[in-house]
Amino acid sequence: MAMNPKIEDWQGRRVWLVGASSGIGAALAQALARRGARLALSARSAKKLAALDCGDALRLPCDATDAAQIAEAHRRLLAAWGGIDLVVYLAGDYTPMQVKTFDLARAEAVVEVNFSGALRLAAAVLPSLSEGSGLALVASVAGYRGLPKALCYGPGKAALIHLAECLHLELAPRGIGVWLINPGFVQTRLTAQNEFAMPALMTPDAAADAMIRGFATGHFEIHFPKRFTALLKLVSRLPYRWYFPLIRRFTGT
Repeated sequence: MAMNPKIEDWQGRRVWLVGASSGIGAALAQALARRGARLALSARSAKKLAALDCGDALRLPCDATDAAQIAEAHRRLLAAWGGIDLVVYLAGDYTPMQVKTFDLARAEAVVEVNFSGALRLAAAVLPSLSEGSGLALVASVAGYRGLPKALCYGPGKAALIHLAECLHLELAPRGIGVWLINPGFVQTRLTAQNEFAMPALMTPDAAADAMIRGFATGHFEIHFPKRFTALLKLVSRLPYRWYFPLIRRFTGT
């Protein structure tokens, strides 16, 4: 039984991508444009949005951490379209961080984008979602369990996973979809900061294609690449007395 509406035909579907200027967001925008979706694209950089090859997509620059800007972009979108079929939150930030490099201001800024921005978007769009429409939140496999160097990134993504679960419990019975998207490592300007080998590293285009395939399944969680995420799922189910030594051993911490 499908847990969400299955999205197999994107032709004419009204999709708002928040965090669309680079990385997975830009790749998804271009992939959906090729499939005939009606797109609205948001990010802080109007210049980067304008550079995207997405036909006549609406460009709605806004800062995901600013509730007033999100609300205004949503108002403009409804004025143009009258409704939205799918909202996808892709905005994200990342800084590798350990206890010895802990920076409170930077940690709060990362969580502000990765989690609080999603809350602000949800507050704006939830009243306008109707049966058959939905909201997708892009979190990360880093939110499954605690990991080294993820002191500010992992907790925000874990909170985002929890938010998606709570929303699904309430909205699914009303026919409104809630998708949780957990990518592994994707080659972006953010992951370029990593000094360690990233297993199963994907391109943004491959990640976008995996998302689109996931939407067609009706599953709640879309995670990829499976050869990597399936292993992490298995490890995340271990009791702490096994999990901590195993992670320390494989990460050298």
